Amino acid sequence: MKVVHFGAGNIGRGFVGLILHKAGYEIVFADVAAPLIDALAAADSYKVHEVGEQPHTWTVNNFRALNSASNEAAVIDEIATADMVTTAVGPNILKFVAPLIANAIKNRAEDLPPLQVLACENALYATNNLRAEVAIAVDAEMLAARAIFANTAVDRIVPAQDADAGLDVTVEDFFEWAIESAPFGDNVPEIADVHFVEDLEPYIERKLFTVNTGHATLAYHGRAHGAQTLAAAMDIDAVSSEVAAVLAETSAMLIAKHGFDAAEHAEYVSTCTRRFSNPYLPDTPERVGRSPLRKLSRNERFVSPASELAESGTTPSALLRAMGAALQFDVAEDPESVRMLELRSSLSAAEFVTQVMGLRDGDALYADAVTMVSEQS
Repeated sequence: MKVVHFGAGNIGRGFVGLILHKAGYEIVFADVAAPLIDALAAADSYKVHEVGEQPHTWTVNNFRALNSASNEAAVIDEIATADMVTTAVGPNILKFVAPLIANAIKNRAEDLPPLQVLACENALYATNNLRAEVAIAVDAEMLAARAIFANTAVDRIVPAQDADAGLDVTVEDFFEWAIESAPFGDNVPEIADVHFVEDLEPYIERKLFTVNTGHATLAYHGRAHGAQTLAAAMDIDAVSSEVAAVLAETSAMLIAKHGFDAAEHAEYVSTCTRRFSNPYLPDTPERVGRSPLRKLSRNERFVSPASELAESGTTPSALLRAMGAALQFDVAEDPESVRMLELRSSLSAAEFVTQVMGLRDGDALYADAVTMVSEQS
């Protein structure tokens, strides 16, 4: 079995790559970062260090690496004969990956099983978005016959790595990967560490609006209080109380919408906050808080659950405070942080809410969002 994985970074190597290696796949890493790809191409193996209460070190081998910028033809050839394609590149980069997948599907032999395509991104229905990009260049009948697109929900905290770590990756000892089963019919892949589920939406939203919302809340409030790591931020009462308040709001929304058992969901939230406090992960507010414009967008971790709460008649006060903290994220090394500050200075509060957050006058959250932005100016 062979998988082509776009994104040879820490998540690609330390999460997706590790799980697929353990399942017996040969991995072809594809990335545009030449030094990283060159290092992988020259290596026989790398290690993944799981840290926490149950530490373990895994050795990953049986992989190759290709530069998807300078060697597109080779990447397309690999995809055309692969069993699976996965991505961990960021939702905004999928449109650049799509043309290579499209060309590979066109070149794929008709007698091969359909190519399985999974976008493993922190975004709602990322695989649907990737499919839409691929469909621009591939005939609908051919696409349906030669490829299967399945949405996924992925969860593992992978912090910034030590400069001298090389290809080795340190990750938390918790992970979850859920994939919708329906697109595969009777041919669901055998991957031991993956959960295949009939209805993925509850899993996606539970993860995004608990782990990602809580993590970002911790980062923005933690940085505002001067914390150097997320574990240290969780030790600040004013910060941990804001995280708890945000997760109480998203929990209420998720339980009402998806019918989660309240006690089971409370345990899930408790597990997440313990993960945030993991002292073995040297994670920082700057890493987790990066890309604030994306995280403040309409379908992301703050505005989406806040909008649903507002539409139900509940004012999402803690989520609004978290968004306010995000507006104070001033990190010169993060292009989105720089751009956000430029927009805050050039747009009115109402314009910012519409342009960045995707809300318009008449939306249930609009007025509170405008007030929140105004108060941060």
